[in-house]
Amino acid sequence: MKEIIRNNEVETNPTHFSTQSHDLRSLWNYFFDFGGENIDRLQPKIDVTEEKDSVLVVAEIPGIKEENLDLKISDDGYLTISGKKEQTKENNMKNCYFQEISYGMFKRTIPLPFDLDYNMADADYENGVLNIRIPKSKVQKQKYKKISVKKKDAQAPNFQA
Repeated sequence: MKEIIRNNEVETNPTHFSTQSHDLRSLWNYFFDFGGENIDRLQPKIDVTEEKDSVLVVAEIPGIKEENLDLKISDDGYLTISGKKEQTKENNMKNCYFQEISYGMFKRTIPLPFDLDYNMADADYENGVLNIRIPKSKVQKQKYKKISVKKKDAQAPNFQA
């Protein structure tokens, strides 16, 4: 009878199954990691924000040397950030108890939201954070015009015939 109740609890408790499948996936990746999960770990987290005269792209890329970074902007408005995270020391598996740090190559392409002056793009990299500033083009700056709002007169004209 206890087995029937236990089996019923497993079927009706979805969190138990999701925990079980996550544990199974982690165990599988521990023994047979073919790079699928590690590729996602290397993908930089990116913020794109608009400033008055430019667009700022901030990417978190910890543990990568600046000479191993490659930035490209295509003329159709896509920014590609790629690079390689190298292992700094020889990995001695017999003394390794736990390993989550990922190494290898990554590549991330994002669309840029405006008409930008790609030739004037500038980038700096410090403490694992990459900042890319791309000025808006003159055409983009002229796309918007400020419209002034005037207060309406208190006395409305009388349209009686």
